[in-house]
Amino acid sequence: MPHLPSSVLPEIRIFAAYAVFLGSYLVFALGKFPGMKIDRPGAAIIGAVLMVAFRVVLPQNALHFIDFGTIVLLFSMMLIVGYLRLAGFFEWITELVLTRLKPHHLLPAVIFTCGLLSAFFVNDIICLVMVPFVLSATRKLGARPLPYLLAVATASNIGSVATITGNPQNMLIGSLSGIGYASFLFYLAPVAVVGLLLDWLVLHLAFSGTGVTDPAPAPAVALLAGDRLTLIKPGIVILMVLGGFLAGAPPAIMAALGAAMMLMTRSRDPQQAYRQVDWGILVFFVGLFIIVGGAEKAGLADLLLNFARRWNLQSPAIFTVVVAALSNLVSNVPAVMLLKSMVPGFANPRAGWLILAMASTLAGNLTITGSVANIIVVERAGPEVHISFRDYFRVGLPVTLLTLGFGLLWLGLVM
Repeated sequence: MPHLPSSVLPEIRIFAAYAVFLGSYLVFALGKFPGMKIDRPGAAIIGAVLMVAFRVVLPQNALHFIDFGTIVLLFSMMLIVGYLRLAGFFEWITELVLTRLKPHHLLPAVIFTCGLLSAFFVNDIICLVMVPFVLSATRKLGARPLPYLLAVATASNIGSVATITGNPQNMLIGSLSGIGYASFLFYLAPVAVVGLLLDWLVLHLAFSGTGVTDPAPAPAVALLAGDRLTLIKPGIVILMVLGGFLAGAPPAIMAALGAAMMLMTRSRDPQQAYRQVDWGILVFFVGLFIIVGGAEKAGLADLLLNFARRWNLQSPAIFTVVVAALSNLVSNVPAVMLLKSMVPGFANPRAGWLILAMASTLAGNLTITGSVANIIVVERAGPEVHISFRDYFRVGLPVTLLTLGFGLLWLGLVM
């Protein structure tokens, strides 16, 4: 749908559009509205409603601003991952891989298991599953859990950069850019692999004197959930879906087919799977589409394009720094949503989209609040292990700088 130029809107509506936009992004940056219990999804709902109330976005046109391909892909992957989690798939994988290793191999095993799983599934779920496993394994091995918990957080972020389905912002970029799943994987999988190696190096150097004290082989950790026969159907479905992705099928359609097949069951109540879906982030996306759409209608896109021309944001290095800074300021999904109207105007839009995906994801390792995955690890580990801002930052800063540096170098060579 063509957007009306800002001159068509009365000045009061233009003012309202920017006020709502800035107010919403303030909450996204702070995490909640000062003095009130309004979180990011709540701010997205309120902002979207205000855009319609001030008639910046007409009610009959509101749906046109929502990219339903992104919403369908995100919801479908959450449902598929939810079924896999209920079937004990992730516990089975971690038990299969990690408990058969020697103790001094635990750190790289945690890093590469988290990275690989996060590449194809939503990284937040991997953190939810891995934290209790790591706590249990380190307790049995007599190891300090901190480096392994930091490995879960940082590796899940790094691994998720590899594919469109690794995290929500990549799903958004995949839908908007038109870059195929296999092409996305070709360009960004090397960034993930080298990033995981760099993560291992940083964690090894940072905690070289605090390893496992018990030299005995790792004991089996009983985290298998239910009968392994329950894994057959989810395993077949996820292989079919991933095969469809790599074959070039539209990711949203392929994921929706997989989710529909998961729902065809006689043994599991679908309500259990629905409870695995993060409805808050779906609402957040819908509201954010309308907020940014209203702001673009009021002239935001023109301002961003002028800003890009003035500050030479088409330079890969400058764009990487801006994306990384903005992602830590307002969170990666709002940052991507804000910059999405700028990238198509670049001389090389494909490179711009890939840099946006790379930088917005890897920047999440800078601080505890840089990504939802980090917060999940800190909160899940909280009752047993306190992870301070300093604990995280001493690892997050070098990991972020090294991985962003390699990602920028790699994309500069292949694009």
